[in-house]
Amino acid sequence: MKQIWNTIIAILFAAIILTPNGVYAAEKEAGATASLSATTFGELTSLNDRVTHLEGYLQSVDSPMTGTAKQLVSEADRLGIDWKLVAAIAGTESYFGRHIPQNSYNAWGWAIFTGMQDGKHFDGWEDGIRTVSEGLRQNYVNQGLNTVESIGPKYAADPNWAYKVNHFMDEIEGFKPRQTNQLAILL
Repeated sequence: MKQIWNTIIAILFAAIILTPNGVYAAEKEAGATASLSATTFGELTSLNDRVTHLEGYLQSVDSPMTGTAKQLVSEADRLGIDWKLVAAIAGTESYFGRHIPQNSYNAWGWAIFTGMQDGKHFDGWEDGIRTVSEGLRQNYVNQGLNTVESIGPKYAADPNWAYKVNHFMDEIEGFKPRQTNQLAILL
């Protein structure tokens, strides 16, 4: 009986924490309305710290965008948007460039409209990062859509888009690089 009770508690806990409509999501949504136009740094205050941090994260998810962290952070700083936003959108739309139309360099689903399989093709990651960053600033933030929640309905048809982008922004910020001197234990 105790084992059944423990299983029920574990399932309820997982349901509350992991579902978009659960307690975790409600807490995140309430705190996620901070303006994206004011770049937030947290503990990572310098450009180099943020670049190193983001580059480590992109490597950890085996992203083909590895090597673009400096441009991602520099464009965000230049345009006054959160340094994690464009990377997090890439995480949501294509798992950081791993699932994109062939040779498109379009990790953001940019100009891929509902029902279409393909959209904008960029000349490379740099072109995509610049275009998407500037597009977010001009077509969203400058139009008063300065939270992930307000951007979501215009950017994507998925009603859970903002939840997913916030998830990746949190994951990027909370990323802890694995220490090379630690032994990995696989279960």
